[in-house]
Amino acid sequence: MRVHVIRKNVKFIPDCSRVVARYFMNGDQRTQKMVSHIMILNEKQVRETLEHTLRDFARRHRNISNTFYKHCEKIRGIIEGMQINYDSLSAERKMLIGSYCTMEYAIESAAFFNPSIVEDFDQSNLEEGEKRVIISFRATGEGHISSIVFRRGILDKNNDLQMVKIGDNIDKAEIIHKSLYNKKRFIQKLTEMHTQDKYSTCIMQDLPDEFEYYALKNIVNKALSDQTISLDRKTALEEVIWLADSFYDLHFKHDSDITERVIFPISDSESRGIEDARFVRFVDDDKSEKVIATYTAYNGHVILPKLISTEDFYTFRVMPLHGAGAQNKNLAVFPRKIKGKYAMLSRVDGVNNYLMYSDRPTQWDNPVMIQEPRYPWEYTQIGNCGSPLWTDEGWLVITHGVGAMRRYCIGASLFDLDDPSKEIGRLSEPLLSPLEDEREGYVPNVVYSCGSIIHNNSLILPYAVSDYMSTYGVVDLVELIEALKKSKL
Repeated sequence: MRVHVIRKNVKFIPDCSRVVARYFMNGDQRTQKMVSHIMILNEKQVRETLEHTLRDFARRHRNISNTFYKHCEKIRGIIEGMQINYDSLSAERKMLIGSYCTMEYAIESAAFFNPSIVEDFDQSNLEEGEKRVIISFRATGEGHISSIVFRRGILDKNNDLQMVKIGDNIDKAEIIHKSLYNKKRFIQKLTEMHTQDKYSTCIMQDLPDEFEYYALKNIVNKALSDQTISLDRKTALEEVIWLADSFYDLHFKHDSDITERVIFPISDSESRGIEDARFVRFVDDDKSEKVIATYTAYNGHVILPKLISTEDFYTFRVMPLHGAGAQNKNLAVFPRKIKGKYAMLSRVDGVNNYLMYSDRPTQWDNPVMIQEPRYPWEYTQIGNCGSPLWTDEGWLVITHGVGAMRRYCIGASLFDLDDPSKEIGRLSEPLLSPLEDEREGYVPNVVYSCGSIIHNNSLILPYAVSDYMSTYGVVDLVELIEALKKSKL
């Protein structure tokens, strides 16, 4: 039974004008040469040169002078290594040096895709049938580096989406690293990452059961300064810091609009991008609420599943996920606990859908397979397209399937509310397949989503088109549930 999908004429496309001021390091020798040129200038020349730069770029960024200060501070060691008294440099000279260590990066220039949608915390001053929503996207720029960006809009009684105007600037968050780490869990994660024990043990053995970030970093940096260090040991020690840098808090300024906030790769574990965040509004047993998401951190070689949570979209807490089930991509948290435990979907083996339970939202073990490819359009793999949705009839799970020619389609399944390992029904045909005008893009023949919601008794399904742009569709919930119940084998 084919379920009808209404495709809405709303397009979210890449925008090359959306830029951030990013740190730019051109190598020690070239940086020293650059600093030498600036040190020759007198203070009048410094002010004039800085003024030219600010005239061209200040309107494109919020508080660009502060960014220049921070980026100059990053090369303080190089400057002092040139026998220059850093503290004696004028504020203008520091800003000018920092401007040469800064570059603009267009975060959305290549692709704007893999959306997820959640209810906004603020639902005040709306008409009947309206809902304020926040949509997250995976924005990709030069070098295929991905970040998370947001848009806010209102769904009306007809499920039409009215988007709020986008802010003028982009705001990067202040980063605060976690202060204390649990040694036992830290070592466990190193083991899961396959970091060589013989190199990491010598570092960890001297640390207490609860250790500070800077204590670890100082020990590792001292070991890395050894000129005779082997490549294997250097790699292992870098992975230790890589993991420590994966715990942090992000704080955005309250004068920034949500459309201006970008979660850009921070730690080395994310150096090549933040991929496919699956946001969901989570309601705990005590009725407290927050928005959480899983995403994939990628450094060009290894992926690291991570969890991000927020209660206001200004402050975000970021933590790596642990356990045998926290492997591979495609993790999605249930929006509430089941029998007192957190629940998670995963695709540990890269092919099948799994279910896990946990007492803690960051520790996941004992995955149990609940779905495997059944139909030709999903023979390559099956996975989720975001967190499960609660309905009276069961947990609605929007899935993706990969078939011949690596074509991605979107499907749907229904699972028992009390025991989501029990499948009630599953569509034999895709709910959504790439139309002819949706086949061209960065990755052809793909429709994909990272999270949906239910509104006005309809499924609101945002989805990406061939890893380039995004749109959304609407499905009548009664029709979909009826088709799923009839599909039970």
